[in-house]
Amino acid sequence: MSKKATVSIKRLVPGLIIGPASWLGPYIVMNSLFLPAMLQQLDPAKKVQLVALFSTMGMIVAAISNMIAGALSDRTKSRFGKRTPWIMGGALAFMLSMIGASFAQNVTMLLIAWMIGQAALNFIVAPMVAWLDLAPENQKGTASSAYGGLGMALGNNGFNVVGAMFLSQFRLGFIIFGIVEFIGTLIAVLIVHEPSSLDAVDDQKPEAKEKFSFKDIKNVFPGWSVGRDYYLAFIGKMFQGVGNFAITGYILYIMTDFLKRGSQTQSSIQLINTIMLIFGILMGLFAGPVSDKLKVLKLPVGFSTIFLALGAASLYFMHSTVGIAIYALCAGIGMGLWNALDNLLNLEVIPDPDRVAFFLGVYNLGNTLTQAIAPVIAAAAISVFGFSSIFLISFVFSIIGGLCVLSIKTVKR
Repeated sequence: MSKKATVSIKRLVPGLIIGPASWLGPYIVMNSLFLPAMLQQLDPAKKVQLVALFSTMGMIVAAISNMIAGALSDRTKSRFGKRTPWIMGGALAFMLSMIGASFAQNVTMLLIAWMIGQAALNFIVAPMVAWLDLAPENQKGTASSAYGGLGMALGNNGFNVVGAMFLSQFRLGFIIFGIVEFIGTLIAVLIVHEPSSLDAVDDQKPEAKEKFSFKDIKNVFPGWSVGRDYYLAFIGKMFQGVGNFAITGYILYIMTDFLKRGSQTQSSIQLINTIMLIFGILMGLFAGPVSDKLKVLKLPVGFSTIFLALGAASLYFMHSTVGIAIYALCAGIGMGLWNALDNLLNLEVIPDPDRVAFFLGVYNLGNTLTQAIAPVIAAAAISVFGFSSIFLISFVFSIIGGLCVLSIKTVKR
């Protein structure tokens, strides 16, 4: 069996912070702020339905491109490593597509540019999350915490603080954040300096390689008896993600149409993201090392969803700055704890260690898919029950997600 490639944690940690922050941050800003703002300008009467349309189309494109990117990177041999060529190719394509989106003069042009961007984004996501497998065995919790807790906390919340300043110049925002995404991803790649995969030995037997085919879905995804815990982790992530993005995906409209913040909309969004960023970073700093030391993983991931549910309840009952602050506090703790450890949990339940990028990529696809699914569910609920239904959806879905994680058997605690 070939020796597994590893990267020093001193190099891997900064790369795992800068990398996800660089692709997720610009995407979150564009998805939650710039895209709704542009749709409001292009077709204000259908803005809610159009957000759902873009989300549905994006979900389809993301699902396909993510699985392809993960599978291709698992089999790539280059002097830059398995993941780097695909990560940088995706970063360049995403930047160019977002620059194209900034010049869109109608919904159709915007949709085409956005779909290209969705495909490109997942050629960053699927290979990059597989960097976690490069961490030394006894420091994987620290690596996961860097990626999810710190990198994704910065991406989810840090960029929105700045992005809110570009609400009145959202076309320029598409360009600026597209460039930021490319430069940040390049810096992460240079820091990690992934080992060459030219000499990598394929441990799979020839007959096993021949059996693996995308034509046979049974060979792509194992049955429930083999992949039970992986599927429970993925389902849990989907429910938890919908619970989170049902609110964040419509945060602009919640502030303007539901909470009637008016001129305080920008400051309210910045308040939420600042609080969530602070607590997300705190969770990112401590959750991984504590998990490594105490050997506890499933319980903090599963119970983190309670905080998300409490945050949703606060906005449902309190339509004020206090309610907004409580939501931000609870969501910051919940998402920070989840992001810090959920990728490590998934790494523990992967059914086939020879396809790490594929399965981690599919799992991490939950970040993109839930951002696509949540607005569709929320839009349907809004049209029937009004904006307050978003918070009930968030509460219920978050709790279900946590229960799925706690049902995993192979990870004891």
